[in-house]
Amino acid sequence: MWQVTGDTAKQLSERFEKIVQDWQSMSITRFDKSISHSRQLDNAIPPSKISSLFLSEFVGMIADDPDCRIQLKGFHCNIINDHKTFKEEQEGYEDIPVYKTLDTSMVQRNYLQIKSDIKDLRI
Repeated sequence: MWQVTGDTAKQLSERFEKIVQDWQSMSITRFDKSISHSRQLDNAIPPSKISSLFLSEFVGMIADDPDCRIQLKGFHCNIINDHKTFKEEQEGYEDIPVYKTLDTSMVQRNYLQIKSDIKDLRI
């Protein structure tokens, strides 16, 4: 299984747009309670999400146009394969007929001849 890790996940994450995240934190002491609110730009799809994708999962961002705005552009999807149907379909496959067989020695001769011709052109 191929998995995206480290720098690659970071580079992919940076290709997606940044989104504004609202953060809220609360601090409680014996004498006081305070709540702070902040906003900051953050990756729409963080590297940790990209590097933890399973086989058949993918993430993306949809582009919109001025006439048709899309509010939720980012997505995270999973491809669900019907393996039983695939197997039934594969059992119905027929072998591709052989129309012409190639003599590998002829292919090798032609390759060497082309290589020789190119060397002659350079001189």
